[in-house]
Amino acid sequence: MATSSSLRRAAAAVLAVGALALAGCTGEASPAEPAGAPDADASLTIGLVLEPTNLDIRHTSGAALEQALIENVYEGLVARSEDGDVEPALASEWQVSDDGRTYTFALQQGVTFHDGSALTADDVVASLDETRSDDSTIGYPDLQVIESVTAPDDATVEVTLAEANQNFLFTLTGPAGVILDSDDDTDLATDANGTGPFRLARWQQGDSITLERNDEYWGDPAGVREVVLSYIPEATALVGAGLDGSVDVITGVESDLAPQLEGTFEVTEGETTDKFILAFNEQAEPLDDIRVREALRLAIDHDAILERVGAGEELFGPIPPLDPGYEDLSDTLSYDPERARELLAEAGADDLTLTMTVSNTYPTYFSTLLVSMFDDIGVTLEVEPVEFSTWLNDVYANRDYELSFVNHVEPRDFISWTNPDYYYALADDEAFAEVQSLYADAMRETDPEASADLLAEAARVVAAQHPADWLFTRSDIVAIAPGVENFPISSTSTRLDVADVTVAR
Repeated sequence: MATSSSLRRAAAAVLAVGALALAGCTGEASPAEPAGAPDADASLTIGLVLEPTNLDIRHTSGAALEQALIENVYEGLVARSEDGDVEPALASEWQVSDDGRTYTFALQQGVTFHDGSALTADDVVASLDETRSDDSTIGYPDLQVIESVTAPDDATVEVTLAEANQNFLFTLTGPAGVILDSDDDTDLATDANGTGPFRLARWQQGDSITLERNDEYWGDPAGVREVVLSYIPEATALVGAGLDGSVDVITGVESDLAPQLEGTFEVTEGETTDKFILAFNEQAEPLDDIRVREALRLAIDHDAILERVGAGEELFGPIPPLDPGYEDLSDTLSYDPERARELLAEAGADDLTLTMTVSNTYPTYFSTLLVSMFDDIGVTLEVEPVEFSTWLNDVYANRDYELSFVNHVEPRDFISWTNPDYYYALADDEAFAEVQSLYADAMRETDPEASADLLAEAARVVAAQHPADWLFTRSDIVAIAPGVENFPISSTSTRLDVADVTVAR
């Protein structure tokens, strides 16, 4: 069995010795051209940072699970392209009524689940009905717009919405739209039974997830026999795994480490919807005072953060450039420590000490920069690193925090600002009601441009409340070994469809 690792392991051993010398590389060197045709029996190893906490796609938050399983193991009626477009999946085609309320999906024929059971229209009905009726499921709020799901015949599913919804098809490309076998009793926390081009072979917690090609797949067969998702949370160790030949592709490469990989890998840079934010808990004093929140934002030097990050764009509001409704909100805030000190004095928040809860998966330089910037305005920032599972429980689920640093990677997730129970929910009732109203109008709007305008207006209302500081959007740096073709290079933290990836002999 050929692997791309074996093709270059000898060269990698030599290059690893000189890895530090490569740090000044300009990128002019290029990897050797692969020889031979794609090997259908190849194994592909991908180095990733964040591992899922469990495999239950229905009840587990976090992009790591979506990244690993959706479109590889699980599928929905529709899928999401690398550019964010909606395309056919388990539905070969669909029609939308003139009023935007009724969607009629024609199902692919000959689809089976990994256990051999045939996909039926009843499975689709049951899957969507379960998600929209169980408030513990991921995607429950998104599917409340559904009025009914029916199967007119074995090959057709009809979904009727209570009102037109601009995001409905896109929503079905995520966890809310995953189709499961209605008669299955698989323990989804540790196993999987989807319809995708790969089966779940094994999950070694704390190490890797292995996917194997589904030879009974209804569509084109996957390009490789096996894909190993290798989880290496430490950035330097991740790069080291590439240099010693342990992995064939690395996603989420830190920009200051990328030069070490040039010449051995093809290093690419793509756009993402990754929003690195510093959230403020408006339920906790003194963060319930908008002057304090604004002061903290004014203390942040976004240029300095971007210079350290090395690959990304400034972001001053809740909608990133790839999403509908994006608007440059840099005119709403500027770096102004002097004004920040004045606002803190007006709020009576002198000698302020705050705690920032952050997952230990993130580089420590973010915390170091923020500690220094806040110290400049007289605020002591104490940093509390925690396991990501702890962050999900304490911050995300229970809102037990003051400040929280996290990367929200999900596309088109503005709906979170309409949820009163979300961990960074707006506390101002009037502003919150306005955001809810504008978002609802945007979703009812059938004209995409008019919908985007309403979203932009809602984003300005959110930003004016200073519920968080949107530090930047991350660029996606992906390093790809010679011989590996068709690997996605954009938004890989949210979707990693590897069915079309091939490895040359």
